[in-house]
Amino acid sequence: MNGTVTAVSSNGEYSFTKPNRESITLLAGLGVEGDVHAGVTVKHRSRVAQDPTQPNLRQVHLMHEELFDEVAGAGFAVAPGQLGENVTTRGIDLLGLPAGTLLRIGDEAVVEVTGLRNPCLQIDNFRQGLLKQVVRRAEDGSVVRKAGIMSIVLEGGVVRPGDAIKVELPDGPHRPLERV
Repeated sequence: MNGTVTAVSSNGEYSFTKPNRESITLLAGLGVEGDVHAGVTVKHRSRVAQDPTQPNLRQVHLMHEELFDEVAGAGFAVAPGQLGENVTTRGIDLLGLPAGTLLRIGDEAVVEVTGLRNPCLQIDNFRQGLLKQVVRRAEDGSVVRKAGIMSIVLEGGVVRPGDAIKVELPDGPHRPLERV
């Protein structure tokens, strides 16, 4: 299972959306160069309020462009970067990957998948009703989160739209993604 980068986005200020860029640079152990969420320790405001010393498992946010197709069917127009992701992909079932999966992006960058993004109310501030499209309850009562995955940067490098993404599954049993 391999895919492609369709867009890259970053923002140096806290904002729900992130402008698209020609390229972004991933920095090992930190995240996206110049992005407000880059750092060794957590940078998301709600997480900082809980414990600012916890490790940043949310350095790079990846989202599957197929989600935009899905929500368009329900009347929501969403473009890359508008839901705050850094890397928009196509061709990979991001949500089905196990924890610990490595994604080799472009010529140099490697990120390790840490978990699911936990969609928040800001999504409804962006487009009223969109939150119900990206988080719901399954028949068994479990929460299904569809707003992308989070990762840490193991090896840095420049990432551009059109770059290939190679998926390397971890050894051992499949560990389903949980929210981080």
